Amino acid sequence: MSELVQLSRRANAGDGEGSVQFHGVGPTAIGGAKVFAVYGKGGIGKSTTSSNLSVAFSMLGKRVLQIGCDPKHDSTFTLTKRLQPTVIDVLESVEFHAEELRTEDFVVEGYNGVLCVEAGGPPAGTGCGGYVVGQTVKLLKEHHLLDDTDVVIFDVLGDVVCGGFAAPLQHAQRALIVTANDFDSIFAMNRIVAAIQAKAKNYAVRLGGVIANRSRETDQIDRFNERAGLDRLAHIPDLDVVRRSRLKKSTLFEMDSTAEVEAVKTEFLDLAAALWAGTPALDPKSMKDREIFDFLGYE
Repeated sequence: MSELVQLSRRANAGDGEGSVQFHGVGPTAIGGAKVFAVYGKGGIGKSTTSSNLSVAFSMLGKRVLQIGCDPKHDSTFTLTKRLQPTVIDVLESVEFHAEELRTEDFVVEGYNGVLCVEAGGPPAGTGCGGYVVGQTVKLLKEHHLLDDTDVVIFDVLGDVVCGGFAAPLQHAQRALIVTANDFDSIFAMNRIVAAIQAKAKNYAVRLGGVIANRSRETDQIDRFNERAGLDRLAHIPDLDVVRRSRLKKSTLFEMDSTAEVEAVKTEFLDLAAALWAGTPALDPKSMKDREIFDFLGYE
């Protein structure tokens, strides 16, 4: 059994009744930075949202670090124009002797100075993503990369049951949920709300709100938010320019200026400003699966 697998299976008590997820050594403060964890159904656009939000914060003069928390390690490619090696890759390359690593081995500066890290993850079926997130934060602290950071954004994989889902909640102050105006996305959001609220019993993290993405309308999202006690913080419509920016391996802030591009850039800048100013700590209530199944949709 590899060192990664052994370490990722260690567990401590105190992470919520009935939890069988990975447990780290406890919540770790990330300097004086504002820390956000971005969640949502797989494929909903978390990485696109996170990267453009990171740039928006940087445009406001903030020093930003984005941490991709998915084994696919594709969170930051629009910022850096290529897939970056992961923390787990570089740790394996030095046989997990972290003291041999240099900052440039695992941190890359992306567009407009955004620092980019891909935590990565163990091979499928062999370990827990929570360990990798914990090791990433530990490395960043040891290399003093968090000392002068204003904003940290964790872009989290969509799987609620994995320890990689829970690990960023040990460090974040606010969790944000990205969703579309459709049944599957909102159904998944409801389960994410339940999971985050369970972790909030032991961690300082609180839900900060919802980002509507890839949707012309927001009526179903707004209905759910009103019922659950959530706020919509931003609305990114289903725009072709977003798809084209991904194909160009670029953020929206690098695309040719059009009225459409400027409007969505403004939405991200307004979102960054609102998050920096501080959002209320929400205490939403999720629904049972059967309840939300009946609730969503039209009469």
